[in-house]
Amino acid sequence: MKLILLRHGESEWNLLNKFTGWTDVGLTENGINEAKFSGEQLLKKNISISTLYTSLLIRATHTAEIVSSIVGFNTNDIQYHWRLNERHYGALQGLNKSETATKYGEDQVHVWRRSYDIPPPLLLEDDERHPKFNEKFKDIDGELPIGESLKNVIERLSPFWKYYFKNIKDNPGNHLIVAHSNSLRAIVKILDQLSDQEIVSVNIPTGVPLVYTFDSNFNVIDKEYLIDENKLKEKQAVVANQGKAK
Repeated sequence: MKLILLRHGESEWNLLNKFTGWTDVGLTENGINEAKFSGEQLLKKNISISTLYTSLLIRATHTAEIVSSIVGFNTNDIQYHWRLNERHYGALQGLNKSETATKYGEDQVHVWRRSYDIPPPLLLEDDERHPKFNEKFKDIDGELPIGESLKNVIERLSPFWKYYFKNIKDNPGNHLIVAHSNSLRAIVKILDQLSDQEIVSVNIPTGVPLVYTFDSNFNVIDKEYLIDENKLKEKQAVVANQGKAK
């Protein structure tokens, strides 16, 4: 069995280096091409898809649809779950990361972006960016976040993950999750059994399939990104440098 984790293609706010979180922005032209690349890599490796889950955010759902069209997965069978949404960046959402680093210092922004259990400044209840004002989130069966640490994301993801992993163990085949940097980092932390400190340095690039292979006892026996190693390092460096002042 294989589990493929895919961060959506480059979004409009990735390009503008903004904290995006639950803000619903679309893919750039490059992001669309990254999604196509991901589908083509899965096709090249002859990895067929049995199930596909994605978040409620359009940058992930669009990526999932593009990949589906390439690998021959029926888009009507795509499953959507809010617990796969990106980490909520609270009052930082919409701010430019480099400008924020200039204002508050790179160390503080690094803490907000990458510490395990320290959330960003929280949204106020009447802030127009609060998810309760978004019609897309009105039926969510849980507490709407107003600013999350990675620890919070793992706690939010946990009910989904318990159900999901049991489900794929009972259904042989290959399974794809299209989601976001931090919701996928939460899953990587679980699968790789990383410490709170180790996960801080993990950078997941946009638009590159990360393939986990499991044995018959559902232990991870292999893990690889479907991209040239040098290109992978370049893309990971871009992610790592986003919170630095220019």
